[in-house]
Amino acid sequence: MTITAKSSADRRRGLRLAATLIGVSVALSACKTFEAPIVAAEPYPADYRLRHPIAVTEADRSIVVFIGTGRGGMTAGQRADVMGMAQTWLREGTGGISIDMPTGTPNARAAHETLREIQAMIAAAGVPPRAVSVRQYQPKDPRFMAAIRLNYPKIAATAGPCGIWPEDLGPSIKNPSYFENKSYYNFGCASQRNLAAMVDEPSDLVQPRAETPAYTMRRNVAFEKYRKGTSTTTLYPEADRAKLSDTGK
Repeated sequence: MTITAKSSADRRRGLRLAATLIGVSVALSACKTFEAPIVAAEPYPADYRLRHPIAVTEADRSIVVFIGTGRGGMTAGQRADVMGMAQTWLREGTGGISIDMPTGTPNARAAHETLREIQAMIAAAGVPPRAVSVRQYQPKDPRFMAAIRLNYPKIAATAGPCGIWPEDLGPSIKNPSYFENKSYYNFGCASQRNLAAMVDEPSDLVQPRAETPAYTMRRNVAFEKYRKGTSTTTLYPEADRAKLSDTGK
């Protein structure tokens, strides 16, 4: 009888413990919150303008003047290049013009004579002497002809680099964007790079230019016609010459 009573008590304690565990699990399940699904970020932006932005930065503009060993001076084409560079510096230069002169080469003497002509042309274009500096260099490879190099920094626009292919173009497990009809990474890079190379004023890509002053003389003529009540349009007598002839009607 003692053993039976003890077994009954153990069973009751086990049932109470099981009921307690069930209640705790139900309470914990009621407190569970559902989190939003985590969406994987795009490997790269879908817009090509964000993948390959046009950056406005500072770059060098340079020309090379090849000088032979037998004669100094420049050809007509070289003079045009030097004068054009000097005139362009006045408009877009952000630093001084540096001239790299070869030294210890067979054409070093001829290059020195040509340097005086280059400096005279740059001064004639309106570049102040303090904006021009001369540096000497010695070519590392004697097989290449030493030349005079002129360069200066300016504001330029650039994009790229192009030709980067992080994913396959065809259907593949490694290319999930193929099945989503997304453009590949290199798409639009060439267009952005060409646009950056063609733009004349890189600052136009960032902000618009200020308005130029109005043409006062033409505006006064139009206002005078408006004051008199006449037509403000311009008459072009030459426009009648393009009309067909009425002969034969």
